[in-house]
Amino acid sequence: MRVCYIAKVTGVVQGVYFRASAQSMAIDLALSGYAHNQEDGSIEIMVCGEEDNVNQMLDWLKQGPSDADVSNVAIESTHPRDINHFAIG
Repeated sequence: MRVCYIAKVTGVVQGVYFRASAQSMAIDLALSGYAHNQEDGSIEIMVCGEEDNVNQMLDWLKQGPSDADVSNVAIESTHPRDINHFAIG
């Protein structure tokens, strides 16, 4: 089943290749969506795809790349989007 979630990742997540690492992970898991820096220092990430793969990505967000220090991941469900790539903004 195709699902879609938006996650707000907080902590030391900007300037540590979090978005690029998220994009790489999303591509490996055949997910679509985006990763955008936010003005408050967080990153907003939307992931859409097969439920098992999305769950793997959401678990990965709790740690992120090695230089990140994730303090919280707030996740909310959203309606599935018909996009076929993962963008960094």
